[in-house]
Amino acid sequence: MVEGRFSKFLKKLAFSGGGHQYQLLERGELETLIDGHNELKAIEKEKTVVALPAKEASKCHREDLAKAFYVDLQNGLSEFSVTQRRLVHGWNEFVADNTEPVWKKYLDQVTDLLVDESSFTGEAEPSSKTDTPLTGGGDLTTLSNIVFMGTLVQYGKGQGVVIGTGERSQFGEVFKMMQAEETPKTPLQKSMDKLGKQLTLFSFGIIGLIMFTGWLQGKHLLSMFTIGVSLAVAAIPEGLPIVVTVTLVLGVLRMARKRVIVKKLPIVETLGCCNVICSDKTGTLTANEMTVTQLVTSDGLHAEVSGVGYNGQGTVCLLPSKEVIKQFSNISVGKLVEAGCVANNATIRKNAMMGQPTEGALVALAMKMGLNDIKDSYKRKKEIPFSSEQKWMAVQCSPRNEEQEDIYFMKGAFEEVIRYCTMYNHGGIPLPLTPQQRAFCQQEEKRMGSLGLRVLALASGPELGELTFLGLIGIIDPPRAGVEEAVHVLSDSGLSVKMITGDALETALAIGRNIGLCNGKLSAMSGEEVESAEQGELAERVGKVSVFFRTSPKHKLKIIKALQESGAIVAMTGDGVNDAVALKSADIGIAMGRTGTDVSKEAANMILVDDDFSAIMNAVEEGKGIFHNIKNFVRFQLSTSISALSLITLSTVCNLPSPLNAMQILWINIIMDGPPAQSLGVEPVDRDTLRQPPRNVKDVILGRALILKILLSAATIISGTLFIFWKEMPEDKASTPRTTTMTFTCFVLFDLFNALTCRSQTKLISEIGFLRNRTFLYSVLGSVLGQLAVIYLPPLQKVFQTENLGALGEWEGSPGTAAVLAACTGQLQTFLGREVPAWGLPVPKGLGSFLDICTG
Repeated sequence: MVEGRFSKFLKKLAFSGGGHQYQLLERGELETLIDGHNELKAIEKEKTVVALPAKEASKCHREDLAKAFYVDLQNGLSEFSVTQRRLVHGWNEFVADNTEPVWKKYLDQVTDLLVDESSFTGEAEPSSKTDTPLTGGGDLTTLSNIVFMGTLVQYGKGQGVVIGTGERSQFGEVFKMMQAEETPKTPLQKSMDKLGKQLTLFSFGIIGLIMFTGWLQGKHLLSMFTIGVSLAVAAIPEGLPIVVTVTLVLGVLRMARKRVIVKKLPIVETLGCCNVICSDKTGTLTANEMTVTQLVTSDGLHAEVSGVGYNGQGTVCLLPSKEVIKQFSNISVGKLVEAGCVANNATIRKNAMMGQPTEGALVALAMKMGLNDIKDSYKRKKEIPFSSEQKWMAVQCSPRNEEQEDIYFMKGAFEEVIRYCTMYNHGGIPLPLTPQQRAFCQQEEKRMGSLGLRVLALASGPELGELTFLGLIGIIDPPRAGVEEAVHVLSDSGLSVKMITGDALETALAIGRNIGLCNGKLSAMSGEEVESAEQGELAERVGKVSVFFRTSPKHKLKIIKALQESGAIVAMTGDGVNDAVALKSADIGIAMGRTGTDVSKEAANMILVDDDFSAIMNAVEEGKGIFHNIKNFVRFQLSTSISALSLITLSTVCNLPSPLNAMQILWINIIMDGPPAQSLGVEPVDRDTLRQPPRNVKDVILGRALILKILLSAATIISGTLFIFWKEMPEDKASTPRTTTMTFTCFVLFDLFNALTCRSQTKLISEIGFLRNRTFLYSVLGSVLGQLAVIYLPPLQKVFQTENLGALGEWEGSPGTAAVLAACTGQLQTFLGREVPAWGLPVPKGLGSFLDICTG
């Protein structure tokens, strides 16, 4: 202002012509100039005033101090001096260093950046990002200035420099590791390869021996070659791959009905020999939804919270009385929950949460107590947002319906919140916060933290420095429903369940105890220990460890490899990018359908559509059942093959005519590989299957017990058929159509009864249920009808060289036949409880002869 007046005066100075001429100032202008000059001097004088330390001032007289500070002892400072000194020295007030200016708070909202990295690290809580350089190295969880492709920004926004794209990004590193891993062959594939080679070599050896023996005996070479080709077709189990495929396909369809998608057929059976399940924690064993589980009020009340996820399902119960609390039925609990709901920016609509997981858990808690609308009772005036430095957030609100003063609600870390508290709540009455009460709250906070809970402290009051402490809330990402039961059932059936997570030790152990890993006797190993251990040493240790914590994708891969090296068949479950490599390298990779990333689903062999860990039980049961069905089929097919080969071999070695011709051998092959055999693959899974331990991957399909059963069945078929062949053979030992037809029919009937006994390896037909597998009954009935057609239809008689086994109206009433029919009639009468008329139906002559022979 003064400088403006001076410039105005200076314009009065003028130059004219070539000389210097000055205009005279008017009287008013001269006075103004003098006043302005004095004002400039006064400003300069005020700038020289500096603060004097108290010790220096104490040595001076007041007149000297007044002179030094240009103060009139009677009138004090003039308005002009006050204004100038405020410009130089500021206002007479303190500036709090920890109070951020409004503009900075506003900017923090777009700079305060939170990223959900759970797909990489397994941490449920979002990671706070800054642009501050890091001095030391660390794992993925400690890189606070790096944001990874494939993660989700949950709060705020930011700009960054791209340091890697595609395969050169962290996401790409995981992808390259996944691509480098080859999917191992399943145990079933290995067993089938070995079985196929064994059967082929054995069959061709026997067939070669038969043809060579026949040639030595002088039999017609073309005839022996035809028989050899027919035996080769019958002996080699070409139906085995079909049965295995059909059995696996039906297993896959059954699993699809149970909301489990299987991408590769043999994987279903592999679960039958799986003996280790390694599971990711976040999103697999847990729901990846933060949930409040415990409350401790400032006056010492304890409460537990049931229900999982972002919804109002569940209750809050006081301990130990189990009294259910609603709204403010208990004032201490009600005030604690109210504070958590009001100091909150999350919302839940239709079970979908918008906001931070921790705040979502507090809103869900309020919903369980019927306080979810309590937030509408207040009008928010101001918010002090959470920061990683201050570790708390607060809101200033005014009640809408009552004329009350403003109230602050604060939540955050206990050690920070308690600093702002002078009182504590006792049944709704504020009492002074004593050191004893503070120590009690601190002890409770440590106890809850040791359980793996994330602990929040809450307070409220009229001013930030005069808050009333309300209590503590414990939050955790809890186990999914059904996981605990599934772990128990799997453990009881011989499977070892291990948890691999990026979480901290306390959280991992808490979840492990909750789901019953190793019956609560947990042993843990960190990712750093895994990385530093040699592969051989790790292979010895991993079997004894049930919880792996602070792990990275490389650690997970190393754990899987170590388990496989120790001889285990490993299933790996996971949902994140960090699980992809381990999912592919495991014998069975299982991804989550809902929360799983695309990378994890691509790497996995199996997908749980509903993210239901307990569905693995059904998959294991199905895998064991499929292997048993395959063994049933192998038993039936090999017993038939051995019977046919042995029958021809014995007749050739004994220089007897062939009991079966080439077409009849092919018909037997159709039955052996056709509907009766195929229907064994659809036998329902035995209820006791899951209780059986996983089969040893080194065990072959043709175990000693199965070989004995095969040989016993084959011996029965061979002895019965050879007896019929010998009994029906004419005296000149020539082969006639009747002889081959009788032998052929006997062999088929024996084989169909053999199929019936092959439905189970351990139980009788009466135990498993005669009508349980209706497909089998229909296939046997069709085979019997087909056999009758081969015998009695003239066109087929010419093809198969058969003849009628007596007219349908002819009765061959031998004593043996009569005895058998009489016995059957007696059994039928006993079963029905009434008399049965004498048998009036005609019996074919051949069947009568067969019964005579069987009864001696």
